[in-house]
Amino acid sequence: MEIGISTFVETTPDVDTGKVIAHAERLREVVEEIILADQVGLDIFGVGEHHREDFAASSPAIVLAAAAPQTKRIRLTSAVTVLSSADPVRVFQDFATLDGISNGRAEIMAGRGSFIESFPLFGYELTDYDKLFEEKLELLLKLRESEKVTWKGGYRPAIHNRGVYPRPVQNPLPVWIGSGGNSESVVRAGLLGLPLVLAIIGGSPRQFAPLVDLYKKAAKHAGYNPDDLPVASHSHGFVAETTQMAKDKFFRPTQQVMNQLGKERGWGPYTRDTFDNACTLEGALYVGDVKEVAEKIIHLRKNVGITRFMLHVPVGTMPHADVMKAIELLGKEVAPIVKKEVSHWEKENKK
Repeated sequence: MEIGISTFVETTPDVDTGKVIAHAERLREVVEEIILADQVGLDIFGVGEHHREDFAASSPAIVLAAAAPQTKRIRLTSAVTVLSSADPVRVFQDFATLDGISNGRAEIMAGRGSFIESFPLFGYELTDYDKLFEEKLELLLKLRESEKVTWKGGYRPAIHNRGVYPRPVQNPLPVWIGSGGNSESVVRAGLLGLPLVLAIIGGSPRQFAPLVDLYKKAAKHAGYNPDDLPVASHSHGFVAETTQMAKDKFFRPTQQVMNQLGKERGWGPYTRDTFDNACTLEGALYVGDVKEVAEKIIHLRKNVGITRFMLHVPVGTMPHADVMKAIELLGKEVAPIVKKEVSHWEKENKK
């Protein structure tokens, strides 16, 4: 069971002062967060790609590379790379470079993207949303298979026996598929034998169990051993010394972000009742003290089959010290509880 952090490097207005942190300052804070996550024993840190004012990380590989020489064991991944609007050659080169700097700790989490700002920015049509991802994933996987590549598609100039460098330390460079819960995407990941990441940010996490089953059936159908394929979750949350403190600190910035996205996407208002319901054992928010968050992660493992858990923190701008404290608690206290219980549970199940 792996446990880590994911972030979109948020730069939303502070809910108390209205002040907006500079992109440069927030980026430097995130590097400090990655370093701390490594020091407290977390397994993975993910940085998401966005192309809008309220998120500072348009290039996850560069952010992760800034932390790579200052860390020792933590794995470094995008969360996600919006592959549909990216050049797979450049994506591969960026993460192969990160893999070299980190000595084999880089990963790519490829997704179609729930935010669409990158499509007009890089000259792509939203009508090609699905076809772009399929074609570019095909090329990305081909690039990691061999040093020299010959390939032809419909959205990018052909490649004729060209070498792509640098080559990564890991062979193959890990590529995960990120999904918001679309059955087609989980089947695609299974058929390709690629690890799966589910964005579990609403409803009941138990609702994702059938998707995990579908993913494993697809993998088995394609000749892969489902037991060899990890499944991860990316879920919003926050850890503090008490559950009440965690809820009080996390609610308002989360509400601000959810209401802004709600205006853009037609959602209803995000209320404290909505938030509190999501903080219960069957809800999708992992907010609470050490014991409560650990209990929810264990519950997710036992009922959905997740083998990697990524706590997404913050959602909206929060004090850097609070985020650092949450990372420290997750690594030093939550993770050991979860790993011990999961190990014991698996041993009992094998008897």
